[in-house]
Amino acid sequence: MSVLILHRNPFAAFPYRRWLDGDAPGLDGGTPYAGDIVVLAARDKIELAGEEIPGDTGHDFTHLELFDTLDDEAVPARAFALAEEYRITHVIAHHEADVVLAAQLRERLGLDGAWSADIKPFRDKALMKRLARQAGIEVAPHTVPGTAQQARDFAEQHGFPVVLKDRAGYNSIGLSILADRDELEPRLARAYRDGSRDDLLIEAYVPGRMCHVDGLVVDGRTVAAWPSQYQYELASFGADPGPRVDLTLDVDDPLTPRLLALVERTLAALKPEGGRLRTHAFHAEVFHTPDDRLVLCEIAGRSGGAKIREVFETLFGIQLAVQVTRAEAGLPLPVVEGTTDDGAPLRPRCMAGQVLTMKRPGLVRSLPAAPDEEWVKGFWLFAEEGQVIAPASGSADFLTAAVGSAPTRVECERRLRALGARIISETKIVERPGDADATPAPHEQGTEPAEAS
Repeated sequence: MSVLILHRNPFAAFPYRRWLDGDAPGLDGGTPYAGDIVVLAARDKIELAGEEIPGDTGHDFTHLELFDTLDDEAVPARAFALAEEYRITHVIAHHEADVVLAAQLRERLGLDGAWSADIKPFRDKALMKRLARQAGIEVAPHTVPGTAQQARDFAEQHGFPVVLKDRAGYNSIGLSILADRDELEPRLARAYRDGSRDDLLIEAYVPGRMCHVDGLVVDGRTVAAWPSQYQYELASFGADPGPRVDLTLDVDDPLTPRLLALVERTLAALKPEGGRLRTHAFHAEVFHTPDDRLVLCEIAGRSGGAKIREVFETLFGIQLAVQVTRAEAGLPLPVVEGTTDDGAPLRPRCMAGQVLTMKRPGLVRSLPAAPDEEWVKGFWLFAEEGQVIAPASGSADFLTAAVGSAPTRVECERRLRALGARIISETKIVERPGDADATPAPHEQGTEPAEAS
């Protein structure tokens, strides 16, 4: 066996060699991976995380090749050439932007794993919403506006606010929440300056709190899944100076079974019988409206960003990235195989959540010390003192991140909010002349975050 990995993240959180060797909690260990490990990586993501760029010998892969960005139009051809050269048998991709290319490579080479038709319902938001609606799942009114006038007509019919987003977008990149015609018109002028297009989606704004459900499917069966609720607006990343808290829902919360059932129906709607997408993570986002409706926003067939993987590990003892890496490499998953005798999904062993702060432009004068409380399960800094940083470029472009746990949601929220306040108080970023002009407009951004996942 041999694997080709498309890697659009910093390397620190993805020790592929260890995972493939089985050197992780719940794995067999001591069984070195015998095949080639070939990696195509994004230099920009490594540099923006402050990591050192690996040299010819600074890694443990068979072959590492770096592109300035994996959006380079030469990447697909180079990936295919490497797949042929190293006789690749499996393709691994964790980032939303790379799962389509991974599927195309598998299909072209006749390899195991998801092919293009399996991935498309999770990447094409218009198709996703159509399939969900056909299954009786509520989605927001929406259309694919080919022209600016069609977008205006939609706004006139459904009223403001409206949401304009990329049909295959992620991490809120390029997403605009437009309050009125004065905000809509300049956005349309930019979007359609080159004429008609079919890669945008406009939808009615859905009020309410955004929930998300994250889980792991193994051989077509959901073995673990749990809902959480964002305590902030995802699209406010460019203007949010405070801590952003995200919390799991309690076992006895009435929303918990409703969200889990909705996501199971959604997965069934998007995955036709006999499909090749059998083992994968998922990240679904669902609006809970003030009148108690659940409205599907979207679902991805990969694990969530931020520190959702670490929150999931705190809940279940399962690291999603490890399981997906091994599954896509054709290796066993001992930590989840035979998890329950009756086939029911696992239940969480505690409540958990994350608290995040976003980057803002300026000179970093001071950053918080790592917390030493036992309930803090992880803490990450994405800048260094003395560094000049740019503003957040997406909803996953963090300055700090922390994961915590508690017996109940209420206690978890109390702990995370106190920690978030401490992080803010210990962080000092000094604006420099011109920094204010570089701050992105609220609700809109067009470049990709350094820490996207």
